[in-house]
Amino acid sequence: MRKIFLLASIVFATATMQAQIQTPAPSPASKLQQTVGLTEVTVDYSRPSMRGRTIFGDLVPYGKLWRTGANAYTKVTFSDDVQIAGQDVKAGTYSIFTKPGATSWEVFFYTDVDGGGTPKEWDESKVAAKTTAEVYTLPVDIEAFTITIDDMTTGSANLGMMWERTYVAVPFEVPTDEKVMADIEKTMAGSPKADDYYAAAVYYSSEDKDIKKASEWMDKAMSETEEPAFWQLRQQSLIQAKAGDKKAAIKTAKKSLEKAKEAGNDDYIKMNTESISEWGAK
Repeated sequence: MRKIFLLASIVFATATMQAQIQTPAPSPASKLQQTVGLTEVTVDYSRPSMRGRTIFGDLVPYGKLWRTGANAYTKVTFSDDVQIAGQDVKAGTYSIFTKPGATSWEVFFYTDVDGGGTPKEWDESKVAAKTTAEVYTLPVDIEAFTITIDDMTTGSANLGMMWERTYVAVPFEVPTDEKVMADIEKTMAGSPKADDYYAAAVYYSSEDKDIKKASEWMDKAMSETEEPAFWQLRQQSLIQAKAGDKKAAIKTAKKSLEKAKEAGNDDYIKMNTESISEWGAK
């Protein structure tokens, strides 16, 4: 009985000591969240480090399927249907697998998302999209494997992957324009407010749509705004200039400039001053 008690005490003490010691994970988990246009993109992955090792062509062999990180499958989630390298991909979560090469990588978006390492049996029917990404050589070492969402526009971005001195990027497109245009159509058919006219006008101008309509909406927004702010007047002046009315654009830019000076906003002071000069003010 005494032996059993002593053994139990040793086990308990050992477990207690282990629970009190915390050490860093060799490949810590990471979550990347980014809004691209109106679409939420989330990447869950683990980040192994170089630790003096040669990575591509050695630790990660060329031409062999790689889990693209460490531990559990690397996963990307899209809140909307997207296009990956021109291929339609439904909203949802996908695991990312790659076959690195010296000059290019094969990249696969796979519908199985639970597991670690690589699938024991690869099922081509579960590939939602695949593409080839060119390898770019970086000027410095990236110690820990890193995934990025970069080169963003309102309707697209790159899913970037870099480690050691290698960078590859997979372009994807999101349905921003489709969603915004549907929103504008629905709102304008109802009871739009000044902010709605303003948002629609700025979007039409920034996306090079009907500038005449953008100008009409902006005029409506400003007429319904008791005291337009300098940033609102700035947008109105840009739309007026884009529509070809430089005289009105200069007049509005001067109003924006004065308000920017009152607010002490150096950025808008600079932008308005440069625009007034560009548009031919005397």
